[in-house]
Amino acid sequence: MHSDIPKQFMMLDDKPILLRSVETFIKACPGADITVALPEAEIPRWKAILETYGLEKTHRVTRGGETRFHSVKNALDLLDGDGLVAIHDGARPLLSESLITRAFNAAEKHGNAIPAIPLNESVRVTENGRNSPVDRSSLRIIQTPQVFQLSEIKKAYGQSYRESFTDDATVLEAAGTAINLVDGDPANIKITRPEDLLIAQALIRRPFQR
Repeated sequence: MHSDIPKQFMMLDDKPILLRSVETFIKACPGADITVALPEAEIPRWKAILETYGLEKTHRVTRGGETRFHSVKNALDLLDGDGLVAIHDGARPLLSESLITRAFNAAEKHGNAIPAIPLNESVRVTENGRNSPVDRSSLRIIQTPQVFQLSEIKKAYGQSYRESFTDDATVLEAAGTAINLVDGDPANIKITRPEDLLIAQALIRRPFQR
């Protein structure tokens, strides 16, 4: 992001990116047990943001880990009982309440729910110095929040870490559970590059509702 500020704390319109994600979950799931995992050195910064916006008591904060896998595991370790749990990338600040509801409803019926959207671009695969086209109609871009049965995803996170664990669905699938896809939202972009902030800004200010 070419910034000294971690991207989750960068401002998007009038609020930090991570705050927008948390606020949407608070609205969509009143009374839900929310946990935010952060690098330990950044927790004081986050607590100061919460004080500024009056949200100190809306959720707990826990120390993150070496990788995304370890951060999620640390957060899951704080949860007991059964039910459904949503795991979300804090750098996806434009998720909608309707997407959260859709994912929870699908997970309640099928055991898990992974938002996905089709590709609009042509795709090629490169191998051994050559490249060839791929049928994009069978490919999907995976998003979060990903919703799971708490007992199943906690058990899956008992596995040893692998580099192939790029999201929570791959962790659950490696434990032997089939993955259920649901319709995602093209506006639910992940802030990764500086231009993503410009796109997110335009989406926030558009004159119609998702």
